[in-house]
Amino acid sequence: MNKTLKELHVVAFDVPYPANYGGVIDIFYKVQALSEAGVKVHLHCYQYGRSESKMLESICESVRYYKRKVFRNPIYNTKPYIVASRNSTAMIENLLAIDCPILFEGLHSTYYLDDPRLKNRYKVVRMHNIEHDYYMHLSEVESNPFKKYFFKIESERLRKHESVLKHADCIAAISPNDFKYFDKKYGNAMLLPPFHVNSEVTTEPGRGDFILYHGNLAVGENNEAAIYLLTNVLNKVDKPVVIAGNDPSAELQSVIASMSNVELRTDITSEEINHLIAEAQINILYTNQATGIKLKLLNSLFMGRHCIANEKMIAETGLEELCTLCNTAKDYIEAIEKLWNDEVTDDVIDLRNRVLDTSFSNDSGVEQLYSKVYGERLEVKNRVGQE
Repeated sequence: MNKTLKELHVVAFDVPYPANYGGVIDIFYKVQALSEAGVKVHLHCYQYGRSESKMLESICESVRYYKRKVFRNPIYNTKPYIVASRNSTAMIENLLAIDCPILFEGLHSTYYLDDPRLKNRYKVVRMHNIEHDYYMHLSEVESNPFKKYFFKIESERLRKHESVLKHADCIAAISPNDFKYFDKKYGNAMLLPPFHVNSEVTTEPGRGDFILYHGNLAVGENNEAAIYLLTNVLNKVDKPVVIAGNDPSAELQSVIASMSNVELRTDITSEEINHLIAEAQINILYTNQATGIKLKLLNSLFMGRHCIANEKMIAETGLEELCTLCNTAKDYIEAIEKLWNDEVTDDVIDLRNRVLDTSFSNDSGVEQLYSKVYGERLEVKNRVGQE
């Protein structure tokens, strides 16, 4: 490897530390891996509620913060709100000041992707979802009439704005399904699985004594999934259940309060959730939206024991053989009864190690990204400063 230090701008839609929800987890651990690989990262963060971070400043060459704009009427705009609210003349000036490639994190951050001044830069856009599909689903599960209308309008604006991706040199899709969509439409996609906290499989021997469902319960998709599982599956099994996550809805809290075998753990840190993942006998996962790769799925496989999930959660992720597939409430109930007393075997852990280390490790991801951006092969074992 050429040991001349490379430079890279990373434009983040939020301050990616603490790394405690999906999108910023991917950004933080990606930036950390790039930095460890010898890349001088110039991080640009849109800020709206999160503080400046000493941690980010310790791993990046530079970190700059820009206030995200707030519009009184989020519906009145031709660009999607998530894009229009993230533009800064100071940021484009900082991008122009250092001539190196740019990684835009999410469609959210692409306000300047088609700026003529960046025409000759190598530009990568990391796509965490097919955003217009994601926002349409948010609209479908939202009960608040104003939010429902906003998500629907935002979905259509995102569909139109997505064509800006033709100005990217590469679209880094997070899942095989997303890769197929973007590569067919724009012809410039690569598959780059999510970056995450795990460096190895840490599944504990023995068995646990509860079933865990976890997620950010403020997100409509997770709230809906928890209610579905509680009312169709977990109310029919005589097993202890923990629902873990912050900001549960009043409806979800009411359902939990009516069930004697269910405990709600809220106001909880990422570290506490990771501990629950490791201690549970079964991590139960469910989604109605087959977009991206859910980090909760990866965490459950790296840290947890048995993992049961429906097809929309695991189909075409490359993780199918590591999970027990359940597509109906009956499937879930039968899987729980079958796995409740079973310890995870060495064969299961060996298979997880082979699959996860090959395709879902941060080392593998940074090698792929480095090669694409700089046209050089990076051997992680030969990182700058290491023998």
